Amino acid sequence: MSDFKQLHVSALMGANWEAPDWQQLETTRKGEWLLEAHSMTERLKACCATLDVEVLGLHQCDMETLTSSERELLGHEGCLVREVVLSGDNTPWLCARTLVPMSTLTEKEEDIAQLGAVPLGQRVFTQANARRDAIEVATVIVKGEALLARRSRLWVNNKPMLVSELFLPHAPIYQEEG
Repeated sequence: MSDFKQLHVSALMGANWEAPDWQQLETTRKGEWLLEAHSMTERLKACCATLDVEVLGLHQCDMETLTSSERELLGHEGCLVREVVLSGDNTPWLCARTLVPMSTLTEKEEDIAQLGAVPLGQRVFTQANARRDAIEVATVIVKGEALLARRSRLWVNNKPMLVSELFLPHAPIYQEEG
């Protein structure tokens, strides 16, 4: 899985994030996925019998390793980095990289560092005050294939985290409505 991680997580880290064209995207199927304001976990679960999470990596990073745009969205502090793949019915659909500032991992949110195979969205969106903002989109090339990605800031109890998501080739976002 290390080649997979290197390819896909590197693609997310190198993405050229841009503000979405809301007017153009809102009316498309792909746009509905990219602009999803609530739980991507729930959206994916609705498309399969089983949704599994595989943790590819969990480590801390210093503020200096964050990009300037990541620091703008999260502040100037070290983060917990969580890298996962979400698979629907044993097919990899989404590679995600989450940056969780160390100050977010306090009080009720301490458990976020220990989620393991529990999807982040399942944990965050159980809170009444959970919200998503700062949605950005990108197209990244992996093995010659253009894949859609999005980055957004999640808030839980007024504490931020930054989630980057790469939609893998067999993800429902690419399937035509039936």
